[in-house]
Amino acid sequence: MTKKVEIADVAGGCFWGVEEALSKIPGVISTEVGYEGGHKPQPTYLMVCSHVTGHAETVRVSFDPKIISYRQILEYYMNSHNPTEMNRQGPDVGDNYRSAIFYHSDKQKDVAENLIQEINESGKYDKPVVTQVVPTTKFWPAEDYHQQYFAKQRGEI
Repeated sequence: MTKKVEIADVAGGCFWGVEEALSKIPGVISTEVGYEGGHKPQPTYLMVCSHVTGHAETVRVSFDPKIISYRQILEYYMNSHNPTEMNRQGPDVGDNYRSAIFYHSDKQKDVAENLIQEINESGKYDKPVVTQVVPTTKFWPAEDYHQQYFAKQRGEI
């Protein structure tokens, strides 16, 4: 019997921190950092940081929907960065650090849009959520040294 796996692609600043936060959630099978939402094939970190590709630093999350829902993944994601800042997270500035949810289905799109609406109506933030909800595009895995960056720095892998 094969385990059903679903995918969530999210961008919210430097992918190292977002990946670190999402990788620890029960039900997450794996995470991979990469580049999505741009227009140049086979982008590299240097190209993306030079703002010539249009890509966002993105985390691809593979998860078991029997353990955690897509909405719960997005709730963790929204808490892992400031969704009211479009092209900035902390000291990181630029379109590659934008806040975006790349949906894989109409159902994912509806879940993302409903969650953003609920957050905005809750008054949690002084400013509205600016996270883009856009269709998934080609996901380009980042260079190996970016994968599980913080775990590697701690000597865990």
